[in-house]
Amino acid sequence: MNRKIIINGRVISDTSEPYIIAEMSANHNGDIENAYKIIFEAKKAGADAIKIQTYTADTLTVDSKLPDFMIEEGLWKGQSLYDLYKSAYTPWEWHKPMFDYAKSQKITMFSSPFDKTAVDLLEDLNAPAYKIASFEAIDLELIKYVASTLKPMIISTGMANFEEIQEAIETAYEGGCKQLAILHCVSGYPAPPDNYNIKTIRDMIKKFDLITGLSDHTLDNTTAIASISLGARIIEKHFTIDRTRGGPDDSFSMEPSDLVDLIKCSKTATKALGRVTYKLKSSEKENIKFRRSLYFIKNIKAGTSITKECIRSIRPGYGLKPKYLNKILGKKTKQNIKANTPVSFDMIE
Repeated sequence: MNRKIIINGRVISDTSEPYIIAEMSANHNGDIENAYKIIFEAKKAGADAIKIQTYTADTLTVDSKLPDFMIEEGLWKGQSLYDLYKSAYTPWEWHKPMFDYAKSQKITMFSSPFDKTAVDLLEDLNAPAYKIASFEAIDLELIKYVASTLKPMIISTGMANFEEIQEAIETAYEGGCKQLAILHCVSGYPAPPDNYNIKTIRDMIKKFDLITGLSDHTLDNTTAIASISLGARIIEKHFTIDRTRGGPDDSFSMEPSDLVDLIKCSKTATKALGRVTYKLKSSEKENIKFRRSLYFIKNIKAGTSITKECIRSIRPGYGLKPKYLNKILGKKTKQNIKANTPVSFDMIE
């Protein structure tokens, strides 16, 4: 296995700790000071990257109140697509000061572009990587254009079926992408854990042979932590300062304490995975005394035939394993042996 990508010097591989992305999305709520706070708190918590989204309402849709353009269910019910995106977008004039601030805080920042003009803006800022949002995974022209930058690319796969994921990957490679990763995702806001089917991650790794991760829209960290044991090496979750502020994405986002917990548990989970081994572990060495083994329980002279009366399987575990009892019964001792001595083969003829 040699799957890996490198973002801003950070190697993401099958054996690395998960790369943790705090997704700001619309959680700045129209205030650049909030954006700075989110960047600061993401760095403080230990995230590898902070991610934003680069679009305007006009690059995503048209200003219409016709039924096709109205949201009828869910978190944003009653809004038009245009009004939602107008309230949620990150102003383009904020991008440079935000990138500069992230650099000053020594945290990687990159973005999800939603059209070619967004890519151009991000290239001017020397963005170190690109994320293709789930809703754009079928926009093959966008994927091809992002691929032409030759930067690492992460594609989220919410709502995409197998063939669509395959098309997106093939398009990325055809466009020139050399470092590609994919994220299993459920595009529900929030998404219930039982929709996630994270066993799919193993299959994605097998079928697509790429660094694979999870874009997690559940309300706690359980799904994300569980995904690590299935091979997820990138974890992305929405991040805010306070989920009660009422912004478009606040209610299903992590708060700083959640992010701290996610990072801590991700590291623990990675260490716990370790490697395949059946050898005695360091923490077990002192507990050998609680295993059974064979001990001489009587004083025995050299040349004595060993019987069940002079030997027992007892704790501690410093003698021969109990399975050897029948092999040594009837054998003679080579030396004088004191009671309560562990049995070893070099004592026996």
